[in-house]
Amino acid sequence: MNSAKETTRLRHAASTAGSAPSALAVDQEILAKETVPLKHHGRTVAAVFLLLLVANLAHSMVTNRNFQWETVWHYLFFPQIMAGLGSTLVLTVVSMSLAIVLGIILAACRLSENKVLQSVAGAYLWFFRGTPLLIQLIFWYNLSALYPRLGVGVPFGGPELFGASTNSVLSLWTVALLGLALHESAYMAEIVRGGLLSVSRHQTEAAAALGMNGLLSFRRIILPQALRVIVPPTGNQVIGMLKYSSLVSVIALPDLLYSAQMIYTQTFETIPLLIVVSFWYLLCTSILSIFQRRIERYYGRGVAGHQASGEKRRGTRGARRRATPMLTSTTAEEGQP
Repeated sequence: MNSAKETTRLRHAASTAGSAPSALAVDQEILAKETVPLKHHGRTVAAVFLLLLVANLAHSMVTNRNFQWETVWHYLFFPQIMAGLGSTLVLTVVSMSLAIVLGIILAACRLSENKVLQSVAGAYLWFFRGTPLLIQLIFWYNLSALYPRLGVGVPFGGPELFGASTNSVLSLWTVALLGLALHESAYMAEIVRGGLLSVSRHQTEAAAALGMNGLLSFRRIILPQALRVIVPPTGNQVIGMLKYSSLVSVIALPDLLYSAQMIYTQTFETIPLLIVVSFWYLLCTSILSIFQRRIERYYGRGVAGHQASGEKRRGTRGARRRATPMLTSTTAEEGQP
């Protein structure tokens, strides 16, 4: 009852003052005073339950001696583990770079008006996306069973100009890079193609109207807008490539996982070594995620700022629309005898 009287008094004072902005400020002040925040008891219970669950899990991990944290710390910076980590990072960087370049070429073929290029690129994507990476690695590793020699010569059974044995050409590193890059390029092709198709054709027409040639319009107009769509999934693919590189352990390439396997097959300390491997993978993926967010923020800075300012303007207009009817009705009520 007192609140209603106070509200009536404030509105009467604002109306008699004859100032619309002051009346609007009074209405906003009244709304702020009378608004009662909604209580979410279910969220509170769920948050408490999750905190207890996480605390219990952390306590069990610390107090359980079967984790062998001393052994984990001993092997965390072990030279063999560090060498395997270096191999994993090299595999990720080189294979992902090759996949991006090959993916751009495949995307261009898919967008080409040449039906032959479209068909060949489509068949490539169909095969490498349709078969598991593990099978592809094993296939390339055993390619010498099908072709003992690799060379260049006259097509259809002609004489060989030069060549070498398959096992000497396809070393462990070559097989790993080839398998990872070819498999990943199929996904990068679709990512690049989707990013290019996201840019409206009117952008190209506007660039041509300004006198830009095809290369300049692509570099200054099309590509910066397409990167806003290409960068986020590409960052996810880089993180995925870091983890997929562990599959090269099946061909005995000494990456991070294979180095740990060589140790625990001799010491039988499987769990501590797997914890060490998981730690380094989590650390590398966390660093890559930070760089991914920064790159996304860089390429999306114009869109993000425009959306934020637009939402702010819409919110201000909405507040004014909501407050104006209250002011009008209140003034009408106060004017009645």
